[in-house]
Amino acid sequence: MEFFLGSTKQTIDQQPLVLAVDDDEDNLHLLTYILEVLDCAVITAGNGEDTLALAKTYQPDIILLDILLPDLHGIEVIHRLKQDTLTSLIPIIAVSALARTVDRDQAILAGCNEYITKPFNIQSLENLIRYYFIKSNKFFNHRAITNSELLVNQPIQQ
Repeated sequence: MEFFLGSTKQTIDQQPLVLAVDDDEDNLHLLTYILEVLDCAVITAGNGEDTLALAKTYQPDIILLDILLPDLHGIEVIHRLKQDTLTSLIPIIAVSALARTVDRDQAILAGCNEYITKPFNIQSLENLIRYYFIKSNKFFNHRAITNSELLVNQPIQQ
């Protein structure tokens, strides 16, 4: 488990908090870099049990979840997160190497909000993350959201 702050001087209370989950260190480093560029605070986990514990403890604003984890399958993690009142409303974006439609459908049915496959387009992932931040309106209280931001930051239709 690791905890990173974004690159600006804002405090964690002012930054969106994202839990990035992947058992591959390189993937976690890439996700952390992308999230820091978006000025997010980042916590990471490499397995399902740590994911569940961190999600309950920190209640992140978004979870980026790999489906193939060493201890619990990502679908089981999604089920447990959605059954817990502390974590049930956290948006989950699956970031998985499983590219079949059936895998995507299974994750969405379990409660995942979005599903993107590896290797992913960085801009597409950034757009999804921004979309959920805009949708929550939590991080844009200081100004109105423009129509162009809403259009640009729509989730990807797969």
